[in-house]
Amino acid sequence: MKVCHRCGGELNLVSEITRNDSCPRCHSDLKCCLNCRLHDPGANNQCREPQAEWQTDKEKSNFCEFFEFRETSALSQPGMGGAESGPDRARNAFDALFKKG
Repeated sequence: MKVCHRCGGELNLVSEITRNDSCPRCHSDLKCCLNCRLHDPGANNQCREPQAEWQTDKEKSNFCEFFEFRETSALSQPGMGGAESGPDRARNAFDALFKKG
């Protein structure tokens, strides 16, 4: 399932995403780093593709040739049950290191 990075709304895409496409609910850009499966804040240039160029605004559309829309499951969406997000999971693991008892 493809969802908007900003509003979390499910997207029913009938064709490939272009640079001008936006979310029908919140109107945010769809072809942006935050919707890409290669986006990784911990990686060089915040992207797992080493040849990708640096994008200054991760929420704005760009011309990246490596863009692949991120697929998620319904269980991983906020408010839908399922697993913790990466930052939450990391924070909880860190906090567990210093728990007494």
